[in-house]
Amino acid sequence: MSELVPGGNVPLPGGAVSVRVPGPFDVSALVTDDGGKVRGDEDFVFYNQPAAPGARLRGDTLTVDPPRLRPGATRVTVAVCPADPGTPLNRLPSPTLHVTDAADRPLARFTPPRSQRETVLLLAEFYRRGDRWKLRALGQGYADGLAGLARDFGVDVVDDPPVSGPGPAAAGGPGTRPAPLGGEARRVGPLAGPAAVPAGSHRTGPPTAVVPSPGAPGHAPPDDAFLDLVNSARSAAGSPPVSLDARLVSAAREHAAAMAAAGRLGVESRDGVSVYQRVTGAGYAYLTVGEHLVSGPRTTAEFVAHCLRADSPRRTLVDPAFTHGALARVQDGPSGDTYWTALWARPFTPRGLADTAAAVTDLTNRERARAGLPPLAVDPLLTAAAQAHSADMVARAFYSHTAPDGSRPWDRAAAAGSTRRSIGENIACGQRSPADVVEGWMNSPGHRANILKPGFTHIGIGFAGGGRAGTYWTQVFGG
Repeated sequence: MSELVPGGNVPLPGGAVSVRVPGPFDVSALVTDDGGKVRGDEDFVFYNQPAAPGARLRGDTLTVDPPRLRPGATRVTVAVCPADPGTPLNRLPSPTLHVTDAADRPLARFTPPRSQRETVLLLAEFYRRGDRWKLRALGQGYADGLAGLARDFGVDVVDDPPVSGPGPAAAGGPGTRPAPLGGEARRVGPLAGPAAVPAGSHRTGPPTAVVPSPGAPGHAPPDDAFLDLVNSARSAAGSPPVSLDARLVSAAREHAAAMAAAGRLGVESRDGVSVYQRVTGAGYAYLTVGEHLVSGPRTTAEFVAHCLRADSPRRTLVDPAFTHGALARVQDGPSGDTYWTALWARPFTPRGLADTAAAVTDLTNRERARAGLPPLAVDPLLTAAAQAHSADMVARAFYSHTAPDGSRPWDRAAAAGSTRRSIGENIACGQRSPADVVEGWMNSPGHRANILKPGFTHIGIGFAGGGRAGTYWTQVFGG
């Protein structure tokens, strides 16, 4: 059985698969195509409408039979909300998704990081790749309830009062999923170079205005107030200012155009390219990266105000880790909507990478100290193995302990020159910081067991950035 982290995926066997979320939660599902929208209200499966072709909800268990989904369906997104509508998720234990096959054999389990002020959580999605189906762990939160979630997937919701007050519009880790309307899709974190070592290398370029290339219809330059508005908010939060970067501008314009062409918000566009891949493709290798993907605001001032209204988008905008930003919008989508992409990043430096690795090691050793265990010492050979695996996951576009060539953690440790007798490995993707990734591992029983294994004495840390999930983390343990 696979213990998943946000962005992790597992291939599914043929036939029906069930997902169960025990506890005080209501489960729902949305059946969509690659555009991320339902075809009609019948594609929304919840307690008042418990069945659709290929999907049936009974109590806390949703059963999905991919071959029986309606024609054109390529995705089923699973969401949970508190059974008591007035209870925020942060007052409940984190929901755990249990995945089983048709014979009730366990396939995977996923417990997302604890929610903040969200009221609905996207837990996972079934998605088709070629003729195969997979399940991906998500962990994205909505603050505006089931009605807001449904609207963003194209469900017609009536008589729902408008949402007011703060609350994260979207927060989560990596993976491909639609971002909430007017919300934020985020997978951020320290990483390594474009396809290699830790912490993508954001080599910063000269500041530039967000101006479209000649002959690029639909691109609208945000007004000059963007940096003033952003840096004013950052100053009020005690964060240093950001400056514009030409490569981030290019990546933002490409992604906004891709979303407009598809008529949907998303970290990953219809061609399978993620916003993070666009950033590194533009030549900006980063140590950390974040984004706001939004439709609706008409002006730059409205866009910035929207990002400041809710906790999660606001945290990204004022995050002191970022040193560069960019904003682009495209107004010629098939729906006539305006699609915005804002990018935030900090460039890669060897020192930044070393500091990030040291922070992961320190946080790991703090967890061991709480358990009465001795600290792990940094091992250069295990570090080389960890870094190589993070880089390989980016370069060959996979996320697994087993590489496409069949190599496993102990094989990679040996290839790096290690002669340690016992080897363990934790991986994760999409987390924004050392604190986020260690917290995620500690919330997963299998990963926690590696961190707290008494027999391990040494550790190596690796990161890489630029793949679909944006950030790939590896811990290799030795004893």
